[in-house]
Amino acid sequence: MKLTVFGATGGTGVEVVRQALAAGHQVTAVVRDPARLDVPAHARLDVVTADVLDPPSIESAISGRDVVISALGPRGRGPTTICRDGTEAIMVAMRRAGVHRLIVVSNSGMHTQGDGFFTRGIVKPILIRVLREGYADMSAMEERVGVSGLDWTIVRPPRLTNWAHSGRIASSTKGNVRGSFTIGRADLADYLLRAASDDSVIRTAVSVATGK
Repeated sequence: MKLTVFGATGGTGVEVVRQALAAGHQVTAVVRDPARLDVPAHARLDVVTADVLDPPSIESAISGRDVVISALGPRGRGPTTICRDGTEAIMVAMRRAGVHRLIVVSNSGMHTQGDGFFTRGIVKPILIRVLREGYADMSAMEERVGVSGLDWTIVRPPRLTNWAHSGRIASSTKGNVRGSFTIGRADLADYLLRAASDDSVIRTAVSVATGK
């Protein structure tokens, strides 16, 4: 596949780039600062410096690709619009380029379907208050993606870790994965790449977590 990855210098994005190259894909990594992309030069890697909020500057990085993966995420707990505005700009550029397949990373923390009583009634209300700014941004992003008309998949992980790639990934399209509250960024990247070639999750929100 030919993939374009946004948020490629972040913890999840860089794992997507590494694993995609290892799997033989052609990868375009869109970054603001190429020096922050911790991936060696590769014949199948194109690094494009662009502002994700500017559709014309990213359209050429999307044109001719099969799938766009966005691992954009907020930094810190303050007010942010990077997910909603960045994803909106990506979708504008995708329509202009005639590319339809979009996978975005959101989170399972702001959703309660599938959670047990303790998580839903005690843990999540605290979590939602503490992370309300980032969650508001991702919630708005999900709403915009859902009405975009593109072939989208929203992937909702719980708390992210830097654990090594395990391949143990549980997923659910009917709510959060119950009894599992973390996933390694490497395993999340693994799932994002699986979803890229899985038509069954088109126009679907999927919760993922570390499996048993």
